[in-house]
Amino acid sequence: ERLFALYFLSHIPITALIDLQPLLPAGIAPQALTDLLQQYATSFRDPMMLQPPEWFKAFIYCEAFLQLPFFPIAAYAFLKGGCRWIRTPAIIYSTHVATTLFAILAHILFHDFSKSEHAGPQSLRERLVLLSIYLPYLLIPLLLLFTMLCNPHYKHVEKRKRK
Repeated sequence: ERLFALYFLSHIPITALIDLQPLLPAGIAPQALTDLLQQYATSFRDPMMLQPPEWFKAFIYCEAFLQLPFFPIAAYAFLKGGCRWIRTPAIIYSTHVATTLFAILAHILFHDFSKSEHAGPQSLRERLVLLSIYLPYLLIPLLLLFTMLCNPHYKHVEKRKRK
């Protein structure tokens, strides 16, 4: 539960300050944050964050309006510990995120970035480096899903009325 709490707590500033920038009009974000995003995109050859394809933009909107409001709720539940009510929302969150990450990882591995305005990964090594940035955002939600489905503490026990 502490890993999940840390994951959701760390995701709040990352999402609010970095991930949502492609949705903002130019000049709205503070220059330091814009520079940080530019440095990240250049260092890891991630053109999707500087010039996101429409499908990727849709995922960012989901992050803004579905995931970001969930992060503090999930962080609270996992910090407190033993909150069985988080099971269904966590299953919904983790399946949604895993589905989006499969598309993103496939794009990183197979897309021809040679026509991108911003430098994208060209070699297998560059693709794997960029993949390694996104991979934890697949693996932790999959671990969360597995935990919610298989951990006896979170398994739903149906109460039956006696006749």
